[in-house]
Amino acid sequence: MSTTPGIQARFQHRYEGFTLDVDLDLPGKGVTALFGPSGCGKTTLLRCMAGLTRAGQGQLTVDGVLWQSESHFLPTHQRPLGYVFQEANLFAHLNVQRNLLYGQARVPSSARRIGLDSVVDLLGIAHLLERMPQGLSGGERQRVAIARALLTSPRLLLMDEPLAALDIARKNEFLPYLERLHDELDIPVVYVSHAPDEVARLADHIVVMQEGRAVAVGPLGETLARLDLPIHLGEDAGVVLRAVVVERDTAWHLARVEFPGGSLWVRDGGQPVGHAVRVRILARDISIALAPVSGVSIQNCLGATVEQMAGDYHPALSLLRLRIGGSPLLARLTRRSAAALALQPGKQVWVQIKAVALIG
Repeated sequence: MSTTPGIQARFQHRYEGFTLDVDLDLPGKGVTALFGPSGCGKTTLLRCMAGLTRAGQGQLTVDGVLWQSESHFLPTHQRPLGYVFQEANLFAHLNVQRNLLYGQARVPSSARRIGLDSVVDLLGIAHLLERMPQGLSGGERQRVAIARALLTSPRLLLMDEPLAALDIARKNEFLPYLERLHDELDIPVVYVSHAPDEVARLADHIVVMQEGRAVAVGPLGETLARLDLPIHLGEDAGVVLRAVVVERDTAWHLARVEFPGGSLWVRDGGQPVGHAVRVRILARDISIALAPVSGVSIQNCLGATVEQMAGDYHPALSLLRLRIGGSPLLARLTRRSAAALALQPGKQVWVQIKAVALIG
């Protein structure tokens, strides 16, 4: 038995013409996103962690407890985990409350770490308890599926693209509940997604996968700011900063947030002063100047240092990694503009960021 905290996952397994080959040490708290294009091995890795797919070679330890090795295999029903699929898979003949109680019944009362009332409140499903699954929207079904998984008192929650079957409206309705899970539960989550916006809002740690391998692993902010990231995000390239609301301008519906290195005006999301938020800044929404600029509509202008420069997904473009205090930033501009400004690593510049371009 290992005494190492967190999650250690080592798997080698052939699937669909590729070989899953990963050796991961993941944190034992927060949300770890498995991110990458379809077919890269995200779901296969998740199924190996669940024991639904038995890898040719595999070892899995969760918070010091060995779930799988070459000589030991804990079957899925004996692993203290919750699994949420793309489709909710609720029991059609049971109403919502009985679906939830089915999940709770899997765990002896002495081992239950979370109660029915707490889960119902957390996911906002009290008004659904007497409803049948066929009468629920896609987002409601997924909230019930997550509640059922949580009532098994899992030590690990696995989620396989739970928003993939939802339209934009239902997805936006559902995301705040996932954020509440992140903020209020002390259960590590491994979350499969190919959508950068989901990863930006939910993840603390990211595993970027390509053709069965983990090609980048680390904290979300620093990993997304890498210029050598093998999967090019194109128009979605950018960073996520952790910040705190320090001021609200109710007259203009704006809020000022501070992050390590500076502050920014963003759209007011209603969070109170002192509340922790995330700010996603896309590379395409940043412009570069050699001196502070006045007389323009852009709300935010901050001093920065150019750290790295690289080519981008089109030969006309250049991608810059900048540093504002302790925080990384990405900026996209044309190579001609970079040459005209004589940009190079170590150069001091000013970055301009539109307040409307920030996602809190």
